[in-house]
Amino acid sequence: MSLIIDVHGHYTTAPKALEDWRNAQIAGIADPSKKPKVADLRISDDDIRESILNNQLAKMKERGSDITLFSPRASFMAHHIGDFEVSSIWAAICNELCFRVSQLFPEHFVPVAMLPQSPGVDPRTCIPELEKCVKEYGAVGINLNPDPSGGHWKEPPLTDKWWYPIYEKMVEYDLPAMIHVSTSCNACFHTTGAHYINADTTAVMQLIQGDLFKDFPRLKFLVPHGGGAAPYHWGRYRGLAQELKKPLLSEHLLNNVYFDTCVYHQPGIDLLNTVIPVKNVLFASEMIGAVRGIDPTTGHYYDDTKRYIEACPLLSAQDRHQIYEANARRVFSRLDARLKH
Repeated sequence: MSLIIDVHGHYTTAPKALEDWRNAQIAGIADPSKKPKVADLRISDDDIRESILNNQLAKMKERGSDITLFSPRASFMAHHIGDFEVSSIWAAICNELCFRVSQLFPEHFVPVAMLPQSPGVDPRTCIPELEKCVKEYGAVGINLNPDPSGGHWKEPPLTDKWWYPIYEKMVEYDLPAMIHVSTSCNACFHTTGAHYINADTTAVMQLIQGDLFKDFPRLKFLVPHGGGAAPYHWGRYRGLAQELKKPLLSEHLLNNVYFDTCVYHQPGIDLLNTVIPVKNVLFASEMIGAVRGIDPTTGHYYDDTKRYIEACPLLSAQDRHQIYEANARRVFSRLDARLKH
């Protein structure tokens, strides 16, 4: 029997006190007299238990998953709001809450850290929070936002040396990064329907254009939401790589880049597993996330992705074991060490 490891979970059900505190923090940007203290946020262990037991954990038990890699709510990261100080305080609060979830439910939740990114601010400023989350909270990965501006794309491409301080720490601690944007503040891009998928696709193309993995052969990226448009247009990307005189994508990307299964219909999962090698696919659902409803054509939740893996005719029992457990333990080596311990 495989462990069912969901590599993409967010604390979307955090107690309302967190949102209230954040709203006060945002109000305090314009009017410092409204700025809240960190100590003003009071969330008890019972509040956390209630938010998890009736939501993520209940769904995990219904759907048959065992462990969720758990990070702060992606749309709440909102790195474009305020300055680095605002982001730093907010990231610390959100990361501590995910750590507390992992302490209260150690068999089921493992923390992944958000970074205190801020538009135009040197990525080195994120390193103290990254190190704290690894050393004190046992974080096994990070979420990296390639567009802290929230839909305006003002940062250099992911292959630029501007990002290298983060990559150096990722390699030092053997931390994978999920490339995950946050809220779109550009009205042209719906947050979850366009901005997220745009970012996944953009990240893949940036990595094709560059030679990042020559400098960091041990770097590991997880592209969420099934890789955006990339698997669907894999022939386009293979052809573009060829025109750019890059190696085959199997060598250029697929030793370092992985895709999750947050694809919410059977044909999409079937296509993902047709195009992308099994060794590069990790099980995920992002449950209680972007798409929370029930599919009228199946009667099941769209984000119940385990059903699609089970029904995929391309996959053998060994393939499913890789997707559910083995690949996650290989990519997230700190998770593997934790499970062995």
